[in-house]
Amino acid sequence: MRLRSSLASLLALVLLAPAVASAQTGPAHGSLVIVGGNMHDQAIVERFLDLAGGADAPIVVIPTAEGAASYDEYWSGLRPFKQAGATHLTVLHTTDRQVADSEAFVKPLTTARGVWFGGGRQWRLADAYLNTRTQREIEAVLERGGVVGGSSAGATIIGSFLVRGDTKGNTIMMGDHQVGFGLVNGVAIDQHLLRRNREFDLIAVIEAHPDLLGIGLDEDTAIVVQGNRFEVMGRGYVAIYDHRKMLDSGGQFYFLAPGDRYDLEKREATRPTTSAEPIGRVVKKEWGGR
Repeated sequence: MRLRSSLASLLALVLLAPAVASAQTGPAHGSLVIVGGNMHDQAIVERFLDLAGGADAPIVVIPTAEGAASYDEYWSGLRPFKQAGATHLTVLHTTDRQVADSEAFVKPLTTARGVWFGGGRQWRLADAYLNTRTQREIEAVLERGGVVGGSSAGATIIGSFLVRGDTKGNTIMMGDHQVGFGLVNGVAIDQHLLRRNREFDLIAVIEAHPDLLGIGLDEDTAIVVQGNRFEVMGRGYVAIYDHRKMLDSGGQFYFLAPGDRYDLEKREATRPTTSAEPIGRVVKKEWGGR
């Protein structure tokens, strides 16, 4: 009886213990192409199509974040893919979670080699697809070696912590929607970074959630994630917010340029020309320890 009571007490402690944030990890299979918005660099689209298997690969494009009632094959968001030569594009959209959970709706995803999320408001994607059959089929695209990508809102939803997810406005960093798809785990992704003067906005998120890694993407700039590593491509910069590390100058974030690489597991950035040394003179120091 005493042993049973002890086990019950131990179980209660486990259930009441605060959840420990997961380590930063990318997809075990497949690739992610995550863009900071305003995607004009055709090389990013071409990289996405290459990772999907070429211009003839079946691609599903999900425009739900934009907020319209319906979309068809003439939706303007398909233009970058058509210009890159994509020949097998399917638009998939619903705001009904029961539909998103149905076999008929997800059928195009079962044979897709790529999935793309368009821009708008990321909470719409969470409301429609989070924890539904649609999300599971998107994860299955990665499992069979495909690619998932998105721009702006479509970038943020790929992370595990959803910033700017409040239904009242996109200036609220920690709002009424805080859970993303978690295709990159332990990460909060922001977008339109420098173009909209957002470079300081992720600091509050990382201070409130110290185990998270913050990644801020400028417009027309992407990270290509494979496994626990990513490479920067495009025309702008990517900012890294890490509560465990800061610049020796005291800065709370640092920038990566196109061609730079980052190891999510080690939380370390490198530049190809100086790959033997971490860039930015980053030192291990808690933000609160200055």
